[in-house]
Parts: sequence; C-alpha cells; structure tokens
Amino acid sequence: MHQYLALCQRIIDEGVWVENERTGKKCLTVINADLEYDVAGNQFPIITTRKSYWKAAIAELLGYLRGYDNAADFRALGTKSWDANANLNEAWLANPVRKGEDDMGRVYGVQGRRWRKPDGSSLDQLRKIVDNLDKGLDDRGEILTFYNPGEFELGCLRPCMHTHNFSLLGDTLYLTSYQRSCDVPLGLNFNQIQVFTLLALMAQITGKQAGTAYHKVVNAHIYEDQLELMRSVQLQRDPFDPPQLHINPDIKSLEDLETWVSLDDFRVEGYQHHEPIAYPFSV
Repeated sequence: MHQYLALCQRIIDEGVWVENERTGKKCLTVINADLEYDVAGNQFPIITTRKSYWKAAIAELLGYLRGYDNAADFRALGTKSWDANANLNEAWLANPVRKGEDDMGRVYGVQGRRWRKPDGSSLDQLRKIVDNLDKGLDDRGEILTFYNPGEFELGCLRPCMHTHNFSLLGDTLYLTSYQRSCDVPLGLNFNQIQVFTLLALMAQITGKQAGTAYHKVVNAHIYEDQLELMRSVQLQRDPFDPPQLHINPDIKSLEDLETWVSLDDFRVEGYQHHEPIAYPFSV
C-alpha cells in the first residue's frame, strides 16, 4: 500500500506531461517503478485508500490463464474489464479481423496458451512452465509472454503487463512481472493483485513455496482527468493494514484452473478500506 501511494506522489511531484495519441488525453508520466509483494508472508497488496474490486482482477487473471479471447467469457468469470476494449475501441471495431461482438482477438492469454509458430502449430507457454516447475526444473527461461509484435493488429489492445518470468531457488518460487504501461489510479491495483495471485497459484499447483513477487512498470502515468481526485482525495487518506488472500487448497493443477475454479475459491480476509473513487477510464 505504501509503495503504491509513494508512486502516486512521485508521479505528481516528478511527472512530465505526455500526449497520448490513443486516448487523446494528456498523462502525467514517470519512467520506471519497481514494486515488491511479500507472497510468502501473504501480505495481499490491495489498495485500502479506496475500495478495490479484487474479485474482478482475479477473474481477469483466470481468463488469461485459460486463454480466453472473448469478453463474454470474462464476464462469465466475474469481470467486465474487457467490455470496452472489445466493443468501444473504434480502431478495433473497424478492423476486418474482428469476429463480432465481444471478440478481443489474439491478445494476452491467447498468446500465452496458443502462441502461433511459423509452421502453423501453436505453443502452450504456460504448460511448459508448469511441467518444468512440477519437476523442480528452472531452465532460466520459465517465461510467459503475451507480447507478440507480429500479431498486434490481430487484437484489440497491445498487452500492458506483458511478461511473467518465474525463477526457482530450491523449493521457493519467485516471479518477476514486466509492464510496459500503467494507468496508476485505475489499473495498477488490478495488476498488483494479479502478480501476487499468479505467484501464489503457480506455487500452489506446482507444490512449491511462494517467495517474493517483483513488479516492474516502465511507463507509469496518471491521466489529466484523474489527477485532482488522486491529489485531493486518495492521497489525503490514511491506509489500513494489508489483508490476506486465501486460496482453496483443493486447487492442485493447471487443469483445475482451466476447468472448475471460480471466484468462490478465493477469499480476502481483513480488508478495511475507504470509500470508492470513481476515476475516469480511458479507452
């Protein structure tokens, strides 16, 4: 929580105004932010200075792990986070490869589970990582990446948090996640929750102990229409202690994550928070 607030203050104090072509808005921007999450100690990195909708963040992560490419599938899991990009993005609506309402194209989980090889076959990156970790192997390339420049035009949005690098030391599993761009008031807490939960889940299904999750953000920004709410409301509130995330111990395999796991299998205990803040969202 304190890392998050420190980054917000840093953007206000040191940020440079940058015009964003996609949204037509200005962003107050800094380059390079490094965050760490104590997954071993179960210090769940959820925002407490406003209400954070952690269930939607975990539902979105599950959709990525399943390789979903349709906003309706994400809604069925419990999140509407892809509705706007799938259905309101003008460039995507005009793209001839779009298959219709709710289609997202080849983004995020599609790349992670069905990366297209030159011969037309597909590579399941996540399965390779899980199989290696199950065996206690780390080839220093246990990398799940959604960033495929050759297929950007086949999806509604380039991935923001694009790469997850797992590292195994003994029986302890670590994660380093890389994010090219981040809407800090709205998106960052989604991403924090997902990085934390991804390491916790991967450790659980491969029989390892979770260590620390490292989260690097390259371009961290606050949009011009979010700035006053951040400065005069959220940063004036005192944070509460972090809660804990509890995951159903019956989740024991990638197949479990692909089939029956739902939001009912996750519980956050001890979450105290201030009132929600309605930050504008930029499509």
